[in-house]
Amino acid sequence: MPKASCAVRGTFFDFVDDPWHHAGNEQAAARFLADGLLVVKDGVIADFGPFADVSPRHPGLDITHLPDRIILPGFIDGHIHFPQVRVLGAYGNQLLDWLQTWIFGEELKYRDRDYARKAAGLFFDALLAGGTTTCLAFTTSSPVSTEEFFEEATRREMRVIAGLTGIDRFAPADFCITPDDFYKESKRLIEKYHRRGRNLYAITPRFAVGCTGEMMDSCRRLKEEHADCWVNTHISENPSEVRTAKDHFPDCSDYTEVHEKHGLLGPKFTAGHGIWLSNGEMRRFSKAGAAIAFCPLSNLFLGSGLFRLGRAKDPEYPVRVAVGSDVGGGNAFSLVRVLEEAYKVGMCNNTMLDGSIDPRNQDLGEADRNKLSPYRAFYLATLGGAQALYLDDMLGNFEPGKEADFVALDWKAGQLAMAWHQTLAVEEGGPETIEQAAQLLFGIMAAGDDRNVDETWVAGARAYKKGHDKA
Repeated sequence: MPKASCAVRGTFFDFVDDPWHHAGNEQAAARFLADGLLVVKDGVIADFGPFADVSPRHPGLDITHLPDRIILPGFIDGHIHFPQVRVLGAYGNQLLDWLQTWIFGEELKYRDRDYARKAAGLFFDALLAGGTTTCLAFTTSSPVSTEEFFEEATRREMRVIAGLTGIDRFAPADFCITPDDFYKESKRLIEKYHRRGRNLYAITPRFAVGCTGEMMDSCRRLKEEHADCWVNTHISENPSEVRTAKDHFPDCSDYTEVHEKHGLLGPKFTAGHGIWLSNGEMRRFSKAGAAIAFCPLSNLFLGSGLFRLGRAKDPEYPVRVAVGSDVGGGNAFSLVRVLEEAYKVGMCNNTMLDGSIDPRNQDLGEADRNKLSPYRAFYLATLGGAQALYLDDMLGNFEPGKEADFVALDWKAGQLAMAWHQTLAVEEGGPETIEQAAQLLFGIMAAGDDRNVDETWVAGARAYKKGHDKA
């Protein structure tokens, strides 16, 4: 199938660096074009810059104009569960009870191909409606669910990472898969899908509570034989989970060592949550080049705790961080909503460390690093997410040569109060400076949701338009 070619004119905002590297001058990490032009050839960005500079280089080009919108790179969801789309909003409890009560029974249904195929359509519709163009996703222990996930992503030409889930304890017997079957089926699925089109494969031990040493050994063997694959898992989400993992792996000093011992912690390794990681474990993540997916919606919904973003962004031991919706523990697909909750988590952590509660725990540097400005927030959802997942050679900003996935945000959509607030922020013509654009983005983050997503484009083609069933 030929890739799309197009040209889009509008107001653009993206990132060229990490805002945490530019304390006091975060706008230096961002790029803003009040009137820009993005030229796409065969699904890849061919040219980008101010309209007055770029348009003469492409005479006769058919241009799509998106006025009164802020155009950002497509959002990257670093942690989401495809087979939980139909249990979004199920009454929480805490993690381990919630899995047993709601999740495993629903995920068992994904052995049925028709059920999985219909759910895949709903799943990707919801992603695109929220402005998400790439995700690192869990499927189930059934190969059928993994196949239907990749087939639907292929139909939509979306860049995705996923893999068969390894779990051989904790779940009901008919949900589990043996380490040998997991290895064999993973090998087959890697051959069928990895780097086929825009699909990438992740070796996926669900979490240490659900994996025996034999299952972890199968994951190690797969990673040794397929070093180019990603690794996707969970870590230190809930205090009870951490204690249970320690009981299952008594020879490991902490949760992180379970993955070190089995040769998994390293580049292209992403673990969801990481709330209860010690400072030492954070440093080991940093040294290994591993990433954490910050999932504030589910962390709060399930009462798991407050992720220490300021510690992860320690300049001496920085950890790669993506943001994740974690649907269905997370109660929304919208990464705008995720950023809103991440901001609140950061503000709570800031208070814990600013000295106002206990001066002995004061750490003003870490306290400040918890605070999510619009620059920090939208960096995490775009270029930061791409860097965390080792996709920044393909995605994350509007550099020529990268894949043309982007989202057009309407700053007046959503709550009625949004229109009032944002009219105060800029004149009717839209933002003219980077600070005005950042102020608008913060308003969207603080009071918006998927209603602010007007259009989502994938590989240079419109994949979603608000108010239309199809682009």
